[in-house]
Amino acid sequence: MKTFRLLLRDTVRNESIENVCSFVGEDASGSFGILADHARFMTRLVFGLSRFKVVSFPWQYLAMPGAMLHFSNNAMTLITRRYLKSENYLAISNDLMEILTVEEHNLLEMKHNLHRIEEHILSYMRAYETRTPEL
Repeated sequence: MKTFRLLLRDTVRNESIENVCSFVGEDASGSFGILADHARFMTRLVFGLSRFKVVSFPWQYLAMPGAMLHFSNNAMTLITRRYLKSENYLAISNDLMEILTVEEHNLLEMKHNLHRIEEHILSYMRAYETRTPEL
């Protein structure tokens, strides 16, 4: 069976996994699979689960908040902010939901802060415009 190498990279670690025979992921166009000797390929994975199979081992799942995937010369590189890896689908699905909840909360908080900054800038601009020029 032909295999390829999987390189996982996030902000704090690099991991190399040999003898990968299959990868399944999802990008904006939908789900896709990659086998050894695939043509050169690059895409952006969406937030969610991907999976890969190492010869003679069970499927392993990757939870990622999106990633860049590059495949060439029989090596796949995944670059992401962070990832979780597990053979346990239920556990990693729960972890992914927790990550999603935290990221959603952080996004809402950031939007709220941005809205407050915009309001402050607008009130400053209004006060500046209504100010009477000094002679």
